[in-house]
Formats: sequence, C-alpha cells, structure tokens
Amino acid sequence: QLQLVESGGGLVQPGGSLRLSCTASGFTLDSYAIGWFRQAPGKEREGVSCINRSDGGTNSLDSVKGRFTISRDSAKNTVYLQMNSLKPEDTGVYYCAARDPTYNYCSSWRDLYDYWGQGTQVTVSS
Repeated sequence: QLQLVESGGGLVQPGGSLRLSCTASGFTLDSYAIGWFRQAPGKEREGVSCINRSDGGTNSLDSVKGRFTISRDSAKNTVYLQMNSLKPEDTGVYYCAARDPTYNYCSSWRDLYDYWGQGTQVTVSS
C-alpha cells in the first residue's frame, strides 16, 4: 500500500518561505495525482494545491495563488509545495494525498483521495 511521508514544516515569520516535501517508498509518485491539503485548528481540511498524474496540470486555492507552487521531481520521487510570502492564516497541519492511480486529474475535494500522509505542522507567527 502506498505510504506518503511529508516533511519540511516548521515555524516561520510572516513573509517567510517553506518548502514541503511529499515522498513515498516502493511506489512511483508520477503514477498518482497528488494533492496538498491543510487543516487549521477547529476548521475543515481544505485543498491547497494539486497536480495531475500525467499532464502536470495544477490547481490552487485562490488565497495561495501567486504564493504557493506545487511541483514534481521524478528523479527524487518527490512532490513539493513551495510556500512563499507566508501569512498567519496559512498556519495548520499540511497533508499530502494521492488519488487511486486510475485517475489522472487531481481535485481539491478531499474525499476523492485514497492515500494520506501523517501531516507536517506549519506555523506562521512573529
């Protein structure tokens, strides 16, 4: 079974940057549509950004467009979420998730994802 592992979270000041990584062992992430989600305390888990399986197409939450970038590094079997100009409202636990490999397109709807990582904490605070 696909197991995803996130890393790269931490504490950063407003305006700062972080790069999150999502990796897997024994499975090629290029075979999956991948999404990044986040969950703030007391709030629903929301889709932040995602990337399709085969054509590299991406989608992002309006509030992160121009600040966050999702990308793949096939050689490293890793999906990244580059987060710039971070704001306090970006604080939360960030999860990567994968759809069943029969599906090409990613989605912001969490119920469409079959595999989840354990999450990494991102805190934006001065």
